[in-house]
Amino acid sequence: MIKATIKLLLDGQPLSNGKYAVYIRILKDRKAKKISLGLQCKKEHFVNESFTKQHPEYQTENVILLKMKTRALEIIREFKADNIDFSLNEFEELFRGVKQKRNISVVKFFDEIIDEMLVAGRIKNAKAYRDTKATLTKFKGVSFSFKDITPAFLEKYESFLRGKGYTNGGIAFHMRELRALFNKARTRKMIPKDPYPFEDYKISRLRTKSVKIALSVYEFKKIKNVDLSEHPQLVEAHNYFMFSIYTRGFNFQDMAQLKWSNIRDGRIYYTRSKTKGNLNLAIIPPVQKILDYYKAQNRPTDYVFPILLREGLTPQQIANRKHKVLKRYNSKLKDIAKLAKVEKKLTSYVARHSFATLLKLSGTPIEKISEMMGHADVATTITYLKEFSNDDLDKENMKFLSM
Repeated sequence: MIKATIKLLLDGQPLSNGKYAVYIRILKDRKAKKISLGLQCKKEHFVNESFTKQHPEYQTENVILLKMKTRALEIIREFKADNIDFSLNEFEELFRGVKQKRNISVVKFFDEIIDEMLVAGRIKNAKAYRDTKATLTKFKGVSFSFKDITPAFLEKYESFLRGKGYTNGGIAFHMRELRALFNKARTRKMIPKDPYPFEDYKISRLRTKSVKIALSVYEFKKIKNVDLSEHPQLVEAHNYFMFSIYTRGFNFQDMAQLKWSNIRDGRIYYTRSKTKGNLNLAIIPPVQKILDYYKAQNRPTDYVFPILLREGLTPQQIANRKHKVLKRYNSKLKDIAKLAKVEKKLTSYVARHSFATLLKLSGTPIEKISEMMGHADVATTITYLKEFSNDDLDKENMKFLSM
C-alpha cells in the first residue's frame, strides 16, 4: 500500500527580508521533499497551513495554497489508483508541471519516433512502427495514453489481432514494436519506469520456431550447375544467389550497397548494415567471374550490382527500389529451383542459411562459421544451421537393431 502525506509549512530559516518561505512537504517512505511555492510571510502570519487575517492578501493567497495542496493530493491519488510506486522526484515533476507524465499520447509519440527514423533513413524501422500504430488505432482509436497500456490492455490487443487473422508471429511482431516504443518513452523519462506492463505480459510465449531452409550439398550443386542458356532472364537472380553463398552469406541489403570502391587488392571490404561489423574477404574465382560480368556492363555508377541504379537516392527511394528488386529476385529464384529440380522454396535467405550449413557439413567449426558470417556470438550462428532431418534421426534409431 502506497503511503504518502502532504503538508504546508514554513521554512525553518528566514529570508534576507526577515520573512519565511512557504513550501509544501511530501513525506513518503520516511523520506521528505520540500517544494517551494513562491509565497512568503511573517512567521506569526502562518497558522495551521494557512495565512492569518493579519497577512496582506490572505484570502487570495489562501486560495492559492488550497489549490496547490489539492493538486498535490490529486497527483498522489492518481498514483495510488494506478498502483504506481512513484519517487519523490517524479511527484515534483508532475506537481511543477515540468512533464505531463503518463498522459502522453501513444499515437503522437509513435508519429514523433517515425519522423525521427525517416530523417535518419531507417525506412524499414519506420514502416514497422507505422504498421503497429495502424493496428493499435484500429483497436483503440487515437485517444489513449501510456498509462492505459496495462497487461489487460495487451491481452485485449492480442485478442483483437487474433480476430483479424494474425498468427503468433504477427502478434509478437506488433507487441515487440509497442514494447520498443514504451521503452523509448521510459528512457527519455517521459513516463515513469513503473508500472511496466511487459513484465507481466510475456511476448516470449508467442514465439514460434521459424523454419530455416538450407540446401544440401547435392541441391547446391544442382542450383550451381543449372542450365540457364535458354533462360537469360534468370541469370541476374542466379548471380545474386551464388555471389551470396560464395561470399559468406552476403545478404541482399549489403549487396545493394556494395560499391566498386569496396573492392581492392583481391578482397572485398564492407560494413554489415545489420550489425555494423567490419568484414573483409578474399575474392575466390567464382566471385571474380560474377564481378567481371558486372564490371563489363560499365554502368555510370559505383554500385557493383544493378539494384540501385544511380547515386544520390533518398532513403525512401532506396527502400522502394530494394523492395522492388528483392521481390523480383525471389520470384525468379522459384523458377531457378524448378529448372534445377530442387523442391525446396528458394529465397535470398536460403543462400545465407546454406552457406552456414554447407560449411558445417564439411566439418568447419561453428566458431569459425560465426566469425565468417559476422555474427556477434555463436548462438546466432547456430540458429542458421540446419537441424537433423527425420531421415538422419531414423538412421540413428536403426542402431538399436544391431544391439
